[in-house]
Amino acid sequence: MSRQLAWQLLHERTSADYRQRTEDPRDPETVQAMQLVINLPKQDPPARNAVLVDAARATVAVCLAEQAGQPGPWREHLQRWYDHRIRKVTRRARNKAWLDVQEVPGVTVGSVRAFVPSAVCDVPHEVSKLQIKGTDLPMESVEGQVGASTPVIVVDAGLEMSAGKAAAQVGHASMLLAAQRPLEWVQEWAEDGFPLSVREADSGVFAECLAYAREHDGVVVADAGFTEVAPGSVTALAFSALPPSVLARL
Repeated sequence: MSRQLAWQLLHERTSADYRQRTEDPRDPETVQAMQLVINLPKQDPPARNAVLVDAARATVAVCLAEQAGQPGPWREHLQRWYDHRIRKVTRRARNKAWLDVQEVPGVTVGSVRAFVPSAVCDVPHEVSKLQIKGTDLPMESVEGQVGASTPVIVVDAGLEMSAGKAAAQVGHASMLLAAQRPLEWVQEWAEDGFPLSVREADSGVFAECLAYAREHDGVVVADAGFTEVAPGSVTALAFSALPPSVLARL
């Protein structure tokens, strides 16, 4: 029941056009954001694709956690975030700093921890002290096929986003995919641990995927343009599944 209520909140509050949501820089309480922290040790940092997969899974896990369906701070913070501009801020940590942020409410998946959203003026110190810059990781080719029934997020590699920026975009895509899909599908996905694949495609292939998304009700993420990309840029797409003809292009 808790997950159903969490999904209802996500579904109802994010279905409206994001341009109808407001924030007022003069009132910091209205500027809400989910913080993401990537564990980036100097030695053996994680691969970029693994970070993007972890970020997408951690974000949707926060939105659909049991606490999101129960009265209390977790649900209240999510509701305020959904009702304003849905921002995400990605930071980096290593060593003790990474261990410290595990005490802040959120969900860790692999090398990424996603936190319960808050006003940007109220970010816990363990998180706010972490650097936002320096989250870049080199793009790499991804081996292995995507299962025909596996959710897929496609990112426009032509935008040359940093790993931190791309992590925020795939997080947005995964939560909007959950908001769009029926409850039964989402419950099964959650029980399996939110498996998904992320593929970064060149702009030509991305354009083909975008046309497919618009024809088949895929999730289209258009960025507000606060950092790195121009306002309105389509950064990521999400699909509950893709046919082999489309997967072959990725």
